[in-house]
Amino acid sequence: MKVTQIPFKKTGFFSKTMLDYLEQKDTINPFYNNFPDINGFQKQIEEKQNSFALKTRLVLADALKKQYSFFDISEKTAANIELLKQENTFTITTGHQLNLFTGPLYFLYKIISTINLSEELIEKFPDQNFVPIYWMATEDHDFDEINYFNFDGKKVTWNSNDGGAVGRFSTEGLDEVFEVFSEHLGNSKNAAYLKKLFSEGYIKHHNLADATRFIANELFKDYGLVIVEGDDKSLKQLFTPFVKDELENETSFHVVSKTIAELEKNYKIQVNPREINLFYLGDDFRERIIFEDNCYKVNNTEIRFSKDEILTEVDHNPLAFSPNVIMRPLYQEVILPNLCYIGGGGEMAYWLELQDYFNKVNVTFPILLLRNSVQVISEKQAKKLSKLQISLEEIFLNQFDLISKKVIENTAIETDFSDKIQFLKIQFLELKEVAVKTDVSFLNAVNAQERKQIMGLENLEKRLLKAEKKRQKDLVDRITLLQNEILPNQSLEERHRNFSEYYLEYGSAFITALKQTLKPLALEFTILEL
Repeated sequence: MKVTQIPFKKTGFFSKTMLDYLEQKDTINPFYNNFPDINGFQKQIEEKQNSFALKTRLVLADALKKQYSFFDISEKTAANIELLKQENTFTITTGHQLNLFTGPLYFLYKIISTINLSEELIEKFPDQNFVPIYWMATEDHDFDEINYFNFDGKKVTWNSNDGGAVGRFSTEGLDEVFEVFSEHLGNSKNAAYLKKLFSEGYIKHHNLADATRFIANELFKDYGLVIVEGDDKSLKQLFTPFVKDELENETSFHVVSKTIAELEKNYKIQVNPREINLFYLGDDFRERIIFEDNCYKVNNTEIRFSKDEILTEVDHNPLAFSPNVIMRPLYQEVILPNLCYIGGGGEMAYWLELQDYFNKVNVTFPILLLRNSVQVISEKQAKKLSKLQISLEEIFLNQFDLISKKVIENTAIETDFSDKIQFLKIQFLELKEVAVKTDVSFLNAVNAQERKQIMGLENLEKRLLKAEKKRQKDLVDRITLLQNEILPNQSLEERHRNFSEYYLEYGSAFITALKQTLKPLALEFTILEL
């Protein structure tokens, strides 16, 4: 196993927002609280300790015990739940949708980043306890985003007619998906484990939330991971004051809109708030709450409430009120003694819109940490890269640029016309000195001729490179095939491949390698050669 760290910037796959955040640029500093370094965590511990109530801890621990009551809980996870009752215990949290069979690879990277950071903080702050949390996005309703995963270039899909919050979806029909998936796995020891994990997760559990908890628990229980289901009455009751504030005052809309007005001066906006950032959740629907005609309406239904009625409903039926992308982070931070949220670039971008809102409602804003990101290189791929003289950093070049670079390096022909173009510019500079002594029309003619001849040389340079690529077709094909294999769809593999591909080949050693490799506070991209 060989590990190489490179700056996120050199991959070309991360946004200006994230790169500026990692570099702590002045333009982005106003939109976050403490930065993810040891000094930032020291400050965050003090802030959270002074603002988080013991009562909330007890409710949280009790709710988690009930959520785990029908699952095989490890001693370490059980101990971590007990630790949450103590005022010197804090959480490190990541969240993820309930993607079928964990979805893309970065599901693992998120959780292992969370576990490793918790362990690192235990070493740095021995007087405190740190618990890794996976927050399941059970109240999401974007089923089309989670009903599939990719395996060996094929899409494994589950079709369901359920509606509403995906965590409540029945797992009916997943036995058919299992049969299709099993056909691709073979009969190895690692294949048998994957089949067992899938079948026991989805066929033996009745809803998607329980199935996802089972799978994540099986993969990470030995590391003490605690899995939180937000669709929980006792936890929702802790959030009711903020739900009422949202309904009465539309606080998030007003505050986040002002933040966005400042943020968008330099950065792309990830999400925009609605007037009310809450859904109403039924057994088979999750619809927006809208205030119009002096009453609260549940979109696409006949459900209506007066102001008094909806506030009473919040007290009597807290489960029905589901936060959207703007308010879900607040819900998380209200019920968890959390120090840090670990997420991808898109998640970090919308969290950056929220600090002023958190301040307004007097909730401590967490540290934001870009999750570890990994490119796995097999031994076979590493040998091919070496033969083609492609460095690990060059893997991430645009394919056209990578091929051009290697073709040029592999030819004795001079394909760079920069010197010739520079020489031409010097010649025209002398002509221009003569032209200014005549009239404007002659000077314009000289300028036009310069542009024409430079453009001609540039076109010849492109044609020469194209001809050389054709001559070196074998090299071009080998580079194209290898880069497409490493970066499917010219994108990071972690966004496409499922962990099962690597587990099938390496077994549990794959997860062990990630656990040993990922360093959350290094703030660099990881290349892992296995």
